[in-house]
Amino acid sequence: MEKFDLETVQNNIQEILKNESSEYNVEVLNCIFSCIDLTSLKSTDHPESIALLCNKVNTLNLSYPEMPQVAAICVYPNMVGAVKENLKFEGIEIASVAAGFPSSQTFLSIKIAEAKMAVAKGASEIDTVLPVGLFLDENYDLVSKEIRLIKEAIGNQHLKLILETDLLQDLNQIYKASVLAIKSGADFIKTSTGKEGSKASLEAVYVMCKAIKEHFVLTGKMIGLKPAGGISTAEEAFKYYVLVKNILGEPWLTSSLFRFGASSLANNIIQKIDHLNNNEIKDTYF
Repeated sequence: MEKFDLETVQNNIQEILKNESSEYNVEVLNCIFSCIDLTSLKSTDHPESIALLCNKVNTLNLSYPEMPQVAAICVYPNMVGAVKENLKFEGIEIASVAAGFPSSQTFLSIKIAEAKMAVAKGASEIDTVLPVGLFLDENYDLVSKEIRLIKEAIGNQHLKLILETDLLQDLNQIYKASVLAIKSGADFIKTSTGKEGSKASLEAVYVMCKAIKEHFVLTGKMIGLKPAGGISTAEEAFKYYVLVKNILGEPWLTSSLFRFGASSLANNIIQKIDHLNNNEIKDTYF
């Protein structure tokens, strides 16, 4: 198993970013925008508010005809039906958090049932959280069993497993969690829930990319990556884009394998594209 130390990883990241700074352009920002999971996970969410969000997505091209669409709309399980009913634009995934999100602290039977119910309502992707307590207690067999059973329950729908990387002890723990998640059936590995201050980091994503790359070399299977939590500006997102491009390669720079979990990022990218195109910068869209 590859070993990681923080200083070396940070130096490697800086070297990668230094060599790619000239690529910050409209084409790249459009690519990043097309990889966004437009997310609403508020206690105040209700069917009408989700319908309004869907309508914003449905009519995006009327206001920004040259913009791509987002990759998915991500909501709580009980809001999946509202997205299914109101989302009219083809090709956008319906993602649902599930399985005791955000803490993963509930009975396995409830985790499985909630994931299955979200799929039954129309979710094509399920974002669940690694049971961090079990993982830190080194109960790896049970962690793997949970992931496998949830994946089996949702069938062909994508399972995006959230590692909560900033709750893990170091980069080597992040690598171990990544490998365990991938081997247990996760289709994507994701950094964070964004709840209670949890957020992505370049160091965590560097290590996760390495785990994904090693799995691809060994098996030929491409696993997706989703940085999430605290990524609110185009400049921040660009750094993650550069890491993925350099470590995993251009085939990963598509919404089928690369996502951003964000709510404010979409607005910021729209405004930055307007700026680069010398257009009038409008008020926030979403």
